[in-house]
Amino acid sequence: MDVQYKIEKPNLDKIDKPSVLKRFTENDRKYMPFIMGISEPEYLYWDKGKYKPVPDDFSREEFWYLVKQIRKLSSNPTHIKAENGEYFTWLRLTYTDEFLHKIDVHTGGQIFAPYEALKEENRQKFIARGILEEAIASSQLEGANTTRRVAKMMLLENRPPRNNSERMIVNNYNTMKMLEDEYKDKELSKELLFEIHGMLTMSTIPTEEQNRFRKDSDDIVVRNSKYIAHTPPKEDFLDAEIMKLIDFANDKDDKIFTHPVIKAIFLHFWVGYLHPFTDGNGRLARALFYWYLLRKGYWTFMYLPISSIIKNSPIQYANAYIYAEQDDLDLTYFYDYHIRKIIQSLEEFKKYVDRINAENRQIDLTLGKKIILNDRQKQLIHYLLSESERNYVTASSHMSINNIARRTAFSDLKELEEKELLESKKEGKYNKYYVSDKLKSLVLKPTL
Repeated sequence: MDVQYKIEKPNLDKIDKPSVLKRFTENDRKYMPFIMGISEPEYLYWDKGKYKPVPDDFSREEFWYLVKQIRKLSSNPTHIKAENGEYFTWLRLTYTDEFLHKIDVHTGGQIFAPYEALKEENRQKFIARGILEEAIASSQLEGANTTRRVAKMMLLENRPPRNNSERMIVNNYNTMKMLEDEYKDKELSKELLFEIHGMLTMSTIPTEEQNRFRKDSDDIVVRNSKYIAHTPPKEDFLDAEIMKLIDFANDKDDKIFTHPVIKAIFLHFWVGYLHPFTDGNGRLARALFYWYLLRKGYWTFMYLPISSIIKNSPIQYANAYIYAEQDDLDLTYFYDYHIRKIIQSLEEFKKYVDRINAENRQIDLTLGKKIILNDRQKQLIHYLLSESERNYVTASSHMSINNIARRTAFSDLKELEEKELLESKKEGKYNKYYVSDKLKSLVLKPTL
């Protein structure tokens, strides 16, 4: 029988609580640095917080009680209602404004001014990369058992999926493209939720589980290893709250402005908590995170495959949900985790662009005066020399990377072969183009 996972909690029953509060009020300046140290730079729960320094006149349990009281007094309610009738709360941490400012600046276009690789004509190329990476990582988070390299080749070459895992990735990829192309211009509704969910789960779940919300009889739980990590609320609660989620996503009944990134994070959590479908809820939650930000004009988030960052810390991602639900409905755990992953994704993208620029300069210095190429051909050479996981292209992948017609793709590749920069090999039904020995000798030691 499955057992509900319970987070470790200290025994606070024997604490003299009035004494703890009295000591704090008499000398709050002494204790505040310790309290801040357990909430920032990372918002810690007891399982890690118990190892942080505590004041010399407090036991660890007493200090945790004090931390909890300060957090509760400083928190604000969200729109997200728990099944017990109470609302999730969140604490606006001191770094919030700084982080949101960084995100606004970086995803508002200013990040791109110094980067020649991100000229307007290359925008679609970087969006395509972001969509591709997000589709793969988001599906892998939900159990898609396919390597990044195989999945990337499948998407770039437009190869039909061969198993359920590959189908999940293709579905996610198509959904992400639809978010950018069409869905961002639509208000959220039950019908749109069904449509997005249907795209994400096409041919991977029974059709009778699409176009409807889950029911109690479906007996859905979220498992974490051998434990139940989350038991979704009953269907009556789901049916009532999903409409509030939709209004929230459409900015209905917003009396106080909430930053779009904060709202997108809350929307991500809310979908995960309600778990409205029998399967595909995680992918849906992350898709709606992007959908909301695209509607708010944060189009450069399409450059940022945040799931690729989350995939590196899946246990922390799961714990962010669990802590929020089991520690007095404190959504700050999830918010803190998520916004840090956004910042990390921005930093990783900047490093990627810097690396591409360095490679571009090296290759342009080598080829610029000796061989005349169009921008697409230069980008193709950049791609082949900078992609450590991939050493060939096909006409289909060249089309996908640069968003061009098949005839143009063939023309580019043929000319590169005639200039002896690429060499083709027939493998199966594909002509695969590899870096030639001549190109390797010209470039010498590309930065990979």
